[in-house]
Amino acid sequence: MCLKLLLPVLLCAVAPVSAQTTPPNPRVVLETSAGRVVVEVEAAKAPITSANFLRYVDQKRLDGADFYRTVKVADHFGFVQFGADGDPKRILPPIKHEPTTQTGLHHVDGTLSMPRLAPGTAQGEFTISVGDQSPSFDADPTKPDDPTHVNQGYAAFGHVVEGMDVVVKIMDAPVSPTKDLRGAFKGEVPEAPVKIISARRVPVPPS
Repeated sequence: MCLKLLLPVLLCAVAPVSAQTTPPNPRVVLETSAGRVVVEVEAAKAPITSANFLRYVDQKRLDGADFYRTVKVADHFGFVQFGADGDPKRILPPIKHEPTTQTGLHHVDGTLSMPRLAPGTAQGEFTISVGDQSPSFDADPTKPDDPTHVNQGYAAFGHVVEGMDVVVKIMDAPVSPTKDLRGAFKGEVPEAPVKIISARRVPVPPS
C-alpha cells in the first residue's frame, strides 16, 4: 500500500522537471524583392550580436534596406551583405565583438555574421556566407595580430533556415564594373540591389 501511494507522488515531483524545455532560438523572416529568407539567431551562444540584430528588426530599421554588396569568389562560394549601409537614420551604436572562439560558432554555408573594422565597431551591417568560410572568417589566435585584429575574425551569430536559394541568387546577380559605395567595394555592387521589403520575427507559438 505504501508503494502504491508513494509512486504517484514521485511522478508528480519529477514531471515538472522533465517538461522543461529550452526556448527556441528567435527566427526572422526577411521578405526581399528576390524572395523570402528565414534566419535563426543563436541568442544563447552569441547574445550581444543576436540582440543587436533583433533590435534592428524590432525597430524596423531593416525595412527598405538593400543587399548592397555581393562577393562571388567561385561557384557557390562568397557572401552577400545587407543592412544600414551607413544611413544615419538606421544606425544604432556599435557593439562589443563576440569572436567565434567565444561563441563556438563557425562561418559555414548560410552563416549570418557581422562585418567590422576594428573589434567593437560593428553596427548595422550583416553578411550571409555562401559556402564554408570558417577558416578565413573565424577567429584564429595563432594568426599574427595587426591594427584591425584580423585574427579575431568576424561575429557569427545565426544561420539561414529557409531561402538559401534566394541568397545564392542574390550573390549570382550581375555586379556593376564601375559603381562603388563611398569609394569602396568597386566591382562588388549589384547592378540592381535587392531590397528588403520587411524584416519581422517569426511569432513563437504558446507552450
